[in-house]
Order: sequence, then structure tokens, then C-alpha cells
Amino acid sequence: MKITVVGTGYVGLVTGTCLAEAGNDVLCIDIDKAKVEKMQNGEVPIYEPHLETYFERNIKAGRLHFSTNIKEGVEHGEIIFLALPTPEDEDGSADLSYVLRVANQIGDLMKDYKIIVGKSTVPVGTGEKVKAVLKAKTDVPFDVVSNPEFLREGFAVEDFMKPDRIVVGVESERAKNAMEKLYTTFVRSGNPIVFMDIKSAELTKYAANAFLATKITYMNEIANYCEKVGANVDDVRMGMGLDERIGKRFLFPGIGYGGSCFPKDVKALHKSGKDAAHHFAILDSVIEVNEKQKTILFPKMEQHFDGSLKGKKIALWGLAFKPNTDDIREAPALYMIEKLLLVGASITAFDPEAIENVKAKLGDNISFASSMMDVVKDADALLICTEWHAFRNPDFEKLKSALKGNVIFDGRNIYNPKEMESLGFSYYSIGR
Repeated sequence: MKITVVGTGYVGLVTGTCLAEAGNDVLCIDIDKAKVEKMQNGEVPIYEPHLETYFERNIKAGRLHFSTNIKEGVEHGEIIFLALPTPEDEDGSADLSYVLRVANQIGDLMKDYKIIVGKSTVPVGTGEKVKAVLKAKTDVPFDVVSNPEFLREGFAVEDFMKPDRIVVGVESERAKNAMEKLYTTFVRSGNPIVFMDIKSAELTKYAANAFLATKITYMNEIANYCEKVGANVDDVRMGMGLDERIGKRFLFPGIGYGGSCFPKDVKALHKSGKDAAHHFAILDSVIEVNEKQKTILFPKMEQHFDGSLKGKKIALWGLAFKPNTDDIREAPALYMIEKLLLVGASITAFDPEAIENVKAKLGDNISFASSMMDVVKDADALLICTEWHAFRNPDFEKLKSALKGNVIFDGRNIYNPKEMESLGFSYYSIGR
């Protein structure tokens, strides 16, 4: 099938590359000329495990192409995916300007039947807005489809190629048949393509992300309570997670969730509720608790250093909001950095993938090192904000000899407190 993908961020590039891997002829459109030129030259603009392999293979096979020309994109694709940014607006709502602008362009350029597929995370009713824009522009027949993505950064290629479900909101049999044909190859193991109405599909993505954010936040609240009463959140988590109704995933406490999805989507759903005169009371708490959780270790750091971090050298492991990505959007590490700089601490950081993104954001406000052990040399304390695998089993004797203070503040609970105590570290974690 001939597919056009408008937008080459995480979602768009993974979508286009994986659809090409399945044998489709894919053209990806982006307005960023420099980015498109890099992709045309075989350079992947984001870090995502396994993406580079698929990217290079499909360019070589002639199935994956890139352009800045939206007219070319509209002419090429029988199915046109909109994988465009929907950033958080000042009031918490999702900014649909990119989506509606491209819908306007498509309406001006369409000459034959197209299926316009919303891949971006958008509020309920966006499909209707896109349809209205297109109807005002053209008499050419079309269908609007909602096909929300459920890709985890760090596992996005795996999630696309082997989805646990595919959600598709449609209004016509023609669109349903086309989407089923496109996706059948990805669900040969029996996982379902779930067809529903467009509004329900739009809400499904928000509902799923808000639920997962709530689960994480609830576990963080339990962890904070464990510290008050002397319980161990690891034991509580295990006891809870073995209940099949609850499950083991998303029960790991830490310094809050970040990234491009959970913070934005929770706020957008909350705002959409307000717009419909519905108060999502539970989301009030999720938003409030997560904001506090991002810097929950800061008071422990101040207390350890007798109320003052001024002049202290802090080594920081992990800048990305989660492992296996270079994405720093809403990363808890950035919130900790801000607090530490305000009180006069100095910071040297290491992350396997996200350093360049943080440099672009913070400039020379903090220092960086090329390895995890270079960071800790003569530092008063080590702060861990991201649970990269490389951090899980370091040479502790080497770490202790490099650190000046033998103090670790672990925002992801990756070490055993008793073991750390036996090794001679002052070790602070969450809920234990």
C-alpha cells in the first residue's frame, strides 16, 4: 500500500519505518528541511533501539522516502497518517493547530479519495474538527480515522511490530477494510484490531495513559507513606503485584513520571473534562502528587548536608525521563537540577544518550562527563535519576573510592539498601 506519514517525531518516524518494514511504500513528510536532508542521507534523528536497522534497510530497499513537500505527500498516499505535535497549551489543553493546519493543506490538495488517519494523541472531538476542515475545502470523498499509538519510548519498534492491540476508530466500511488490510500483518499471532467509533478511539489513548500515570502516582504515595511508618515499599509492591487484578507493571516507586505523553495527556484529559463540565477529581491528585514527587529527594539531600547544599558537588546519573531513550521532556532530572542550582550546588552529569539534548537546553549551567565513573570523581554525593541498565551493577569499590562523600541518593530504587549499608555507603531511596 502507498502510505504517507506527516510528521517525523518519535511516533511518525517509527510508524513510517515499521510500515515500510511490512512492505508498504512509505513517504514521510516534515517541514524541517535540515532534518529531512539528514534522513535522506540515512541519518536517524532520534535514538530508539532497533530503529536504525529498520530505517537503513528500508531506505536501501526503496520503500522509505522523505520529503518536505506536502503536495507530494498527498499525491502519494492512499492512507495519510497525521503524526503531528499536540503540545500542551497554557491552560493544559492540547494545541491542535498543527493538526488542523495540515488538514487544511490536505483539503486544498486532494484530488481523489483519501483516508486521513489521526495518529497524534488528541482530545475527543478532534476527528470531527478535521472532518469539518476537509469538508470546507473539498468535495472529494474522504474518510477520517482515529488510530492512537501505544508506543513506549525505548520499546517503540517492538511495540509497533508486535502490538498487544491496535485501536481504530472508523465511520465507514471502506476505511475499516483498508485499515484492516494495512494492519493484518502485525497481528498474525492473534492479538486484536479493535474497531470502534472515532470519539471512543480518541478517548482510549487518554484513558490508558491517565490510568498508568495514576497507577505510578498511587505507588509513589504508598512509598512516601512507607517511609513514615517504617514499611518497605518493595515488599508491598510484590504483595500487591501478584494479584492478577492489579498486575506487576507500573508499581515501581520513584521520582515521578515524565516524558512526552503522561504529563501532557493527563493535563489534557483533565482540561477536556472541565470543558465538558466533568471534574476528574482523581486527576487533580495525580498532577499534584507527581509535581511534588519529582523533587522528593531534595529535602533528604538538604538534611544529609545539615541544611545546606551550597558548594556541594553533585554527580548525576541519568538525564532522560526513562532508560533507552534520549527524550528529556518533563524528565525528573531537570527538576532536580533546577532545585540544586538554586541553592548553589554544582552538578556534573552523565547519561548514555541524552547529554546533547540537555546541553541544548541548559548550556553550561551544569558540566558533563563521558562516562559514569568520570562523573563521580571527588563528588560529595551521587544522585540517580534514570535507571539505565549500566547503572545497576557498577564496581561499588571503585565508586566508593571515587566519591568524596560515599553518599547515594537513588531516585529509582535500583540498589538493595542493606547491601549498600554493608558496603559503607550512606544510601537514600524512596519508600524503604
